[in-house]
Amino acid sequence: MTGGTEGTGGGPEAGESPSGLSARDEAVLAVERRSWPGAGPKERAIREQLGISPTRYYQLLNALLDDPRALAHDPVTVNRLRRVRDARRARR
Repeated sequence: MTGGTEGTGGGPEAGESPSGLSARDEAVLAVERRSWPGAGPKERAIREQLGISPTRYYQLLNALLDDPRALAHDPVTVNRLRRVRDARRARR
């Protein structure tokens, strides 16, 4: 793994795409890109589409926000989520 966090990235054996992200990492960003009517449908989609718990999903997502490959792959989503994360940290 290069410059990533455990569970993100990987090599070609992990299904790495041309963006350098794994297929799972791209799927996490795709879920986050969508608009959701509430937490329930989103959590259900996370379990059904990704096969992971919502807690693990948010761990992976948070790691992706610091990954330059994720920023290159989906700058709008990553920058939006970074702003949300920074605002939450500032309120603490």
